[in-house]
Amino acid sequence: RAMLEFLGGGAHVLGVCQPGPPVLAAIAMMAEEDDPARPATMTFMGSPIDTRLSPTIPNVLSEEKSLSWFEENMIHTVPGPYPGMFRRVYPGFVQLASFKHREFYDEYLSVLDLTEEFYLQTIVRVFQEHQLARGIYRYRGTHLVKPELIRDVALMTVEGEKDDISGIGQTQAAHTICSKVPEDMQTDYIQPGVGHYGVFNG
Repeated sequence: RAMLEFLGGGAHVLGVCQPGPPVLAAIAMMAEEDDPARPATMTFMGSPIDTRLSPTIPNVLSEEKSLSWFEENMIHTVPGPYPGMFRRVYPGFVQLASFKHREFYDEYLSVLDLTEEFYLQTIVRVFQEHQLARGIYRYRGTHLVKPELIRDVALMTVEGEKDDISGIGQTQAAHTICSKVPEDMQTDYIQPGVGHYGVFNG
C-alpha cells in the first residue's frame, strides 16, 4: 500500500504467486477508505487466493503438516559470514529443491531467502486457514479486510493449465471474492500447456 501511495493513483499492479493475497488485501483496504492512490488495475498470476480449489501437492502438504513442522524443517539460520547471519529464514536453496519439474525452472535459479515471519505467516493465513477466501483475513490481527468493497479497480487473473503449485481456480477465486467489480472490468486467462513458472515466463 505504501508503494501504491508513493506512485499515486492509476497504477497497474501485478501480483505474481505469493504476493497475490497481500496485494489484494491492500487494495481492498484502499477501496474501503476511498484512497485516491488506489490502482486502476490489479492482475494476479498463479496466485494462491483460495488454495482449497484444485489442491496441489504443496497445498495438501501445507494442510497436513503442523506449523511447528514447518518451523523445524523449513526454517534455517543464516550462517556467518553471510549478510544477515543468525537470521532465521526459509532459504532459497530449500525453495529450489521443492520444485519437481525442473524443465520449467531452468531460469529460476536466483531465489531470495524469505524471512521466517513472512513464510510462517503465509503458511497459516493462505494455505492452512484460507483467511482471505473465507472472509476472515485481518490486517495486523484487527482490521477485517473486505475484498467485496473493491468497485472500480479492474481485475485480471492468469493461470497455467499445468500449474503444479497454484492449481486451476485458485487465482480465479479473486473474481468470486471481489464480487462488486463490474463484469466488464474483469477478465481471466488460462495459458495452455504451462506449469507454474511458465505462467510468468511467457
